[in-house]
Amino acid sequence: MSLLADSAVVETARALAKPALFNIYFALASIPLGFPFALALAIGRDSRVKLIALLCRGYIYAFRGSPLFIQFFMVYSVMLAFNLEYWKPLGIDHIVLHPLFLGPLVLVLNTAAYGAEIFSGALKAVPSGQLEAARAVGMSRFQIFRSVTWPNALRIAWPAYTNEVVFLFHATALVYFTLPVIDNQKDLMNMAGELFERDYNVFLHYSVAAGYFLVISALIFWLAGLVYKRLTRHLDPQARTGMRMRPNYLR
Repeated sequence: MSLLADSAVVETARALAKPALFNIYFALASIPLGFPFALALAIGRDSRVKLIALLCRGYIYAFRGSPLFIQFFMVYSVMLAFNLEYWKPLGIDHIVLHPLFLGPLVLVLNTAAYGAEIFSGALKAVPSGQLEAARAVGMSRFQIFRSVTWPNALRIAWPAYTNEVVFLFHATALVYFTLPVIDNQKDLMNMAGELFERDYNVFLHYSVAAGYFLVISALIFWLAGLVYKRLTRHLDPQARTGMRMRPNYLR
């Protein structure tokens, strides 16, 4: 009985291995675009130009205040409405309506709103003393942002932004729940649902799918931890010396 259970788990894990790559793809395609977009929104949110600040705050409120599930439907509906007039004449309808394009697009729009709030709070938490010291030595606004504000804000925001990246990865489970499945492309949840329909073993298939999410989430936390250790290396004496013996023979 135990051997049968073990073989069933292995078989399910193999069946879900390829679908897991689609979830990883959606996350990897969204993070590099969502990160700078979130930073731009955070800066624009507190801009002195009222129109820019109003637009950025309205965008952030709209995407943070509505469910991601509905955002997928809305973006897909808008793209579909423009199909005959814009996309099809240009010959790009098979691209802009494809889940591999629309999925990361919606995730970027969503995660940028949440990331903007994180970065906005971090930018405001930068110690004012360091900013005053930078102004005192004659740095320009760009130099202050590049050398003082942004490094400090990134260190402050990184733990919270790591959580947002993990939430983004979990949100990839919604892509194929809302968008059409093309060319038999299925992610973890779709394939787990298909396996469930074969034998109705809900605990096996969805537990293995959850295991994939847990393992990949742990990997994200580990990688983010390495980045955070690098960002805060100046705060750790051991990291600064590298744990290497360097005798000083000449004084």
